Amino acid sequence: MSTNLIREFFESSQLAGGNADYVESLYDAWLSDPASVPAEWNTYFQTFKGRESGDVSHTAAIARIEAAQKQRPGYAAAAPVSDEHARKQAGVLRLLTAYRSRGHLAANLDPLGLAPKTHAPDLDLAFHGLSDADLDTEFDCGNFAGGGQRMKLRELYARLKRVYTSTIGVEFMHISDHAQRNWLYSRLEQANGSAGLDKAAKQHLLASLTSAEGLERYLHTKYVGQKRFSLEGGDSLIPMVDDIVRAAGDNGIRDVVIGMAHRGRLNVLVNILGKPPKTLFNEFEGIFEHHEDDPAHSGDVKYHMGFSADVRTPKGGVHVALAFNPSHLEIVNPVVAGSVHARQVRRKDTERTKSFAVLIHGDAALAGQGVNMELFNMSQARGFRIGGTLHIAVNNQVGFTTSNPQDARSTLYCTDVIKMINSPVFHVNGDDPEAVIQATRLAYDFRKTFRKDVMLDLVCYRRHGHNEADEPAATQPVMYQIIRKRPTTRELYAQQLVKEGVLADGDASRLAEDYRNRLEAGAAMTDLHPSLTKDVEVDWGQFIGGKLSTPCNTTVAKKKLLELARRILELPQDLTLHSRVSKIYDDRRKMAAGELPGDWGFAENLAYATLIDEGHNLRMVGQDAGRGTFFHRHAVLHDQKDGHTYLPLATLRPDANVEVIDSLLSEEAVMGFEYGHATTDPYTLNIWEAQFGDFANGAQVVIDQFISSGEAKWDRLCGLALFLPHGYEGQGPEHSSARLERFLQLCALDNMQVCVPTTPAQDFHMIRRQMLRPVRKPLIVMTPKSLLRHKLAVSTLDELAEGSFQLVIGEHRELPAKKVKRVVLCAGKVYYDLLEESEKRGINDVAIVRVEQLYPFPRPEVVTELEKYAAAKEVIWCQEEPMNQGAWFQIRHHLQACVNNKQSLSYAGRARSPAPAAGHLNDHVAEQAALVEQALVAPVGPDHSAE
Repeated sequence: MSTNLIREFFESSQLAGGNADYVESLYDAWLSDPASVPAEWNTYFQTFKGRESGDVSHTAAIARIEAAQKQRPGYAAAAPVSDEHARKQAGVLRLLTAYRSRGHLAANLDPLGLAPKTHAPDLDLAFHGLSDADLDTEFDCGNFAGGGQRMKLRELYARLKRVYTSTIGVEFMHISDHAQRNWLYSRLEQANGSAGLDKAAKQHLLASLTSAEGLERYLHTKYVGQKRFSLEGGDSLIPMVDDIVRAAGDNGIRDVVIGMAHRGRLNVLVNILGKPPKTLFNEFEGIFEHHEDDPAHSGDVKYHMGFSADVRTPKGGVHVALAFNPSHLEIVNPVVAGSVHARQVRRKDTERTKSFAVLIHGDAALAGQGVNMELFNMSQARGFRIGGTLHIAVNNQVGFTTSNPQDARSTLYCTDVIKMINSPVFHVNGDDPEAVIQATRLAYDFRKTFRKDVMLDLVCYRRHGHNEADEPAATQPVMYQIIRKRPTTRELYAQQLVKEGVLADGDASRLAEDYRNRLEAGAAMTDLHPSLTKDVEVDWGQFIGGKLSTPCNTTVAKKKLLELARRILELPQDLTLHSRVSKIYDDRRKMAAGELPGDWGFAENLAYATLIDEGHNLRMVGQDAGRGTFFHRHAVLHDQKDGHTYLPLATLRPDANVEVIDSLLSEEAVMGFEYGHATTDPYTLNIWEAQFGDFANGAQVVIDQFISSGEAKWDRLCGLALFLPHGYEGQGPEHSSARLERFLQLCALDNMQVCVPTTPAQDFHMIRRQMLRPVRKPLIVMTPKSLLRHKLAVSTLDELAEGSFQLVIGEHRELPAKKVKRVVLCAGKVYYDLLEESEKRGINDVAIVRVEQLYPFPRPEVVTELEKYAAAKEVIWCQEEPMNQGAWFQIRHHLQACVNNKQSLSYAGRARSPAPAAGHLNDHVAEQAALVEQALVAPVGPDHSAE
């Protein structure tokens, strides 16, 4: 077998699961007569040794039974059935299965005629023991078009070709659910290759194509050479999306949220969402609607910008939103899905009928970007399902300069990845607009009926280069020779309508001229709804312009805390807990009673309880979020007898939305989903928790392109919290560091917060502050591991009730201030290592100060602590991370600004290292002891100076 994967697919594709019935029937025919099947099948079946082992054909027996059934009372009398006719009848049914399974291989999908077609011999009559001599013989058509039909083979054969091998090719026989397969082939066969459009619908379709082409031509001539990532060649996308929006509005959908990359984005903005052309033209001329002279609001290029509008449809209206997105292809997809989920939760739309997502992919990116596989895997998972997404692949058959499928992917189609979730794929020729509408409506109805993802593959081309200044013929010479000679989709369809008598000569030109006149007038090109009824309102206004410096009261009456603790610790009588979990809950009851100091899990759960009680909602997502990676949270309890779960926090308020989700093993798509959720719902505390902090680097694109910069680029507020377990405890390079330095490097102009709480009370107040302060900005938390059970990392109930989040925690021991010669500043777990060693050695001339918030850096509070020790000449920053990592290089300028001119600033910590931590425990222990020694007693020297 060839090592070329695509060729291997071609050679073995007949063995796909969707073809099981067909292959079995072919094998049955071979058992009856080996000469009745093609030579390659004969050779293949011989390897089974079936005839030698006694396998016999059942074809004739089945045919006689079917014939006998047709002769029962009430059934029209039938002529005696010969074995020969029975064999041919079986061949007809195999032919039907073959077209359903593999008809797409012969479909006319490529407008350019360049894509090679896979040879499918089973689509020919001879393959099934039939010939032209049988064309006028009448056969039972099985369940074709709903079943109960008999027709001549000639008619059936023609209809099969029209349905399955014209300009629509459908893949659905891989779907395991029979009802879904039956729905698809019944709808396809009953439509008989027609979209069923009347004259008015055809005229509307042409108008939509005219809009698509008209905008591109106008921009091409007016703004020569400027990047716009033209849709030309894929013009049918506009009528496709227009039809989806109209169907949504007419079927009671409240929100359609669209995610797409740059190709065709400007066209969608103007012709679907009604962005005023004048605004777009201003952007081409360098006039943008953004904050002048405000570096915290950088803005973004025009083909990344989002928009939303209320669009009028024939029978109603719908709110349509196009998500903002960066150039990182496909990464917006989980963001859109998360936004849709938030809208469904807000409406308590458990049937998923009021909001849905439309994701528009590029062919190369769909196959190439792993985030798509992650999102498909999430599509039916608890906590992430949104009732099915309608996917569109704008398949222009070239990715930048790559058009050879052997370079682009290892699958036959760019859409093959979605078949992993048993979704159907509708391939359609983009130069047949009516077929596009037919496929779109089938896809829309399938999603609506079965609440699962569906894919539309719009096979088209790219008339220009990757951008308008590019020269595509340099790398695709043959393709672009064809493209430059080819009429546009609008021109081809206009010619068709003139031939049909739907249009008179000159009507199409007048339509184009009218569109251009409207475009130059600058008003919205879409029929917008001026007063669409809103069933749910979200007030983001209270958070706009919010400052992280805004103080807020995070105290809770002790009586209320005790009441909430009682409510989340009183469990149903029929709930049988694991012995270890039962002990944790018994201890928490003692903590509430004041018999034990409160630990991290106790304080954290109480923080959530207070927020839910006060009217907020909670969504926590992570790979071990319910239990907690380190067995500390136990927000979700599992019955040990039957496995059912119980979520105490969900019982606190009848109308509360409380979700604690153990996510699938994905970082990128799940974090993107949570970002989308948080940017849509400011009333929910949204948390994404990493299993270990450094696992977040699998979602670095989300952190870089959305979380840290989304507000600066697009004015998108987001209160998402990332909980990242961090701390050096000898677990090796991959389980020690949450890469604190990367987050600090992304901090600027108060775009987000980075905190390292060291006590349960600090965690409690930090969590409450995130929701109570009138600000929605990301919160990055270096959460603890060993501190979850550290004997010193505890807090009293009074500290939860009466305290606040302290940006800096000063030395709590009563040291003689005048004798303190050195002040050690630190953050996180290393504080307890320093404290324990200092106590062990009886050191009383070194003060240890914790910086609990590293950004925005609390300079005034650090200065206040340093001023307490006027005699101290040495200030040391101590960290566990290597010097080139952690906080040191990111906050040194802040620290330098805090020390006075009589104090030196030095570093204590691990030496520079490419890896975050040592791989061997002995090395870790030695390094940890050395950095503590360095911070507390070693002389300040060049090895750990600020150089």
